[in-house]
Amino acid sequence: MFPRTLGHMAAPQVPSSLPAARSSRGIARIVPPHPLGAAVVMLLFTAVLYAVEFYDQMSGQYLDNEGIISRNADGAWGILWAPLLHGGWPHLWANTLPFLVFGWLAMAGGIRQWVGVTALIWLGSGAAVWLVGPSMASTIGMSGVIFGWLLFLLARGFFARSGRQIALAVVLLFLEGGMLFGVLPGNPGISWQAHLFGALFGILAAWIVARADRTPAPV
Repeated sequence: MFPRTLGHMAAPQVPSSLPAARSSRGIARIVPPHPLGAAVVMLLFTAVLYAVEFYDQMSGQYLDNEGIISRNADGAWGILWAPLLHGGWPHLWANTLPFLVFGWLAMAGGIRQWVGVTALIWLGSGAAVWLVGPSMASTIGMSGVIFGWLLFLLARGFFARSGRQIALAVVLLFLEGGMLFGVLPGNPGISWQAHLFGALFGILAAWIVARADRTPAPV
């Protein structure tokens, strides 16, 4: 069938010079594209945390001294390992549920994006704690990464202008908003610096992800 014409000539099909943004690819997704696979990843990750804590308990909590020791050359290695270490079972138990929930939700953009977001929060917040954290103290625990994921989830909808993600952020803020007080000093023995820098790098990760998703896809 021939196309309809207006007058004597069919309207030319001019390709758009502005290709569709990647937002059409699922920028507004609020759950992982493969929920079961994401759950398996988080459960395996959690199993690693419990295995490390079990070994730490069996060794007399020797690993607790292997965290981030600020402005100490040897303590810089803690940037890599500190989130895997916890100061006993109660510390790990307190982190387990938010770790599972926020980590799973943060996979909404896919596993590759999640790895990049997690690495930025993990290494960025750890390096910042090493630079400005308390001297001669070993900072350990997954709390900084958890705060990073939470703020990533809270901020990404606003950067991406996604109503669904903003709605999820409101729900999380209502349910877990009290956690945000952890970025303030005042609780002895708790690294508010790790919480604060984790949160800041989570916001940075949300901005980077939203900006990348708005970049026009190649044609």
